[in-house]
This record gives sequence, structure tokens and C-alpha cells, in this order.
Amino acid sequence: MRKIVILIRRILNFILPETPLGDKIYSYINFIFNHKGRFPKNQILFNDYMFNLKTSSQIINPLRVFITDKEFGKFYIKSVVGDDYNVPTYKVLKSPNEVDNYIFPDECVIKPTHMSGYVILKKKNDTVDTNKVKKWFSMNFYNRSRERNYKDLIPKVIVEEMVFGEKNLSDLKFFCFKGKAKLIQIDHNRYINHTLSLYDISWKRQNYSITFEQYKQNIEKPENLENIIKVVNKLAYNLKLEFIRIDTYANNEKFYIGELTNLHGNAAEIFYPKSGELDASKIIFDL
Repeated sequence: MRKIVILIRRILNFILPETPLGDKIYSYINFIFNHKGRFPKNQILFNDYMFNLKTSSQIINPLRVFITDKEFGKFYIKSVVGDDYNVPTYKVLKSPNEVDNYIFPDECVIKPTHMSGYVILKKKNDTVDTNKVKKWFSMNFYNRSRERNYKDLIPKVIVEEMVFGEKNLSDLKFFCFKGKAKLIQIDHNRYINHTLSLYDISWKRQNYSITFEQYKQNIEKPENLENIIKVVNKLAYNLKLEFIRIDTYANNEKFYIGELTNLHGNAAEIFYPKSGELDASKIIFDL
């Protein structure tokens, strides 16, 4: 079934024009496939909200496009809360030739600034697949997902510090609405056995998950959670965008802002159980 869906997506990408209308038709059909026959509606339910954001002119708001680029998103973070909250950057590589001539640090994170979900985590003695990295320069994430905010981004590769020295890091994602953090998603063992926890900002555990199996154990509230939320709220408020997801990496002493995400999961992520989508929507959208 998954192979059929992938094939249909490729066909749709080929036949549909790269226009707002073509994008909307693609996204509409993709939504129905991902949600097993459910049609997107004009309602404040999480995935419907994401669909409506994706297919509106808001997704190409110049500010949204600017912060979609992982290098430029750091410029915004620096301007609002200071560079200390950015994951330190070793290098921004702007061509395949620069990749060939660059000596990667012993430990680092390598990812394209113009795409989502692509990453190489390099530990000491690891060999970097430079052919894979160079291939990123020829890829346009818009062609995969029809997320129009990616369409005109210039391909680059950013090399960052592996913060806290952890390859399998748990990260906290803050779903923000109208300038305030509302719901926290915590990803566990992302590259080994991905599970997920959800908490509200009072650190009350939620009994549902998104896409991945729910993490079985309770997580202790981070000692610096209030400070993290304070910084996240400042970033969200100054953007003046109705919805934004702000991703962080934290231990109990220090934290970094990882990325600013306009559209969570391409409006395609399933809640388990289904009732969790309404429960999450009530928290995020103040219903």
C-alpha cells in the first residue's frame, strides 16, 4: 500500500502544475490518502488547520519563507533572543565543491538548510558520505511535499555542533499559537526506536501520541522548563504568525533553539487514538 501511495504522489507531482492551484489539488489528495478517506475541512482541528495553512497564501509569507531556511532561521533567533540560544555553526557549505574540500569535525550534525528530515550525525571516526551530502544540492523539498515555502530556497548544507555530545538526543518541540507555547512534543530515540510523549506547558502528560508509539515512561519536568518557555514565547510572539513550532534541545542547565517549523508533519500525521487530535486541538487553539 505504501508503495502505491508513493507512486501516486510521484504521478501527481508530474502531472500537476507548480502553481498554488496545483499545490492545493496535490495536498488535498495527499491529505485524503494519509488520513484514510478523511477530507480536509475548514475547521480548527489540528491537521485541517495545517492543511489550510499549507494551501493558503500565508505559507509564502516572506517571514515564513525566510525562517524555513535553517541558516536564516538562526539570524532571526539571534536578533530576538541572542546567539547563545543558537546551536553553534561550524560551517555553511554553499556548493558540492566546498563539501569536497571541507574537513568535517570529529563530531557534528550535517543537514541541508533547504529541506526537512535529512540529517547526518557524525561521531568520532565516522566517515561522511560526501556523495550523499552533495546530492542534497540538486534536491528541492517542494517537489516532494508541495510545501511552497521551500520552493525558492537556495541549496546549502549547514554543519553544526552536536550539542551535549549526544547522538541520540531527545528534543522538545513547542506548538505555539498566537505567540504562546501550548503543547510540548518530546521525541525519544529518534534514530533507534522512535517513540513520542506529549505534555501541556504545566507538564501534564497527555494520553495520546502522533504517528509514533507513545513513550511508556513518565518524563521528569526539566528544571529549566519555565526559562525555555519564556524564550520560546518571545520568539513566537515576535514572529506575529498565528502558528509556529519551535524545536529545542535541552538538559536541565542549558538549552538551544534547534529549528523553526512552519508546518507540522505536512498535515499528514495521524493521532493515536483518533480522539487525541481533538484533545490536542483544544490545548493548542484554546478551544
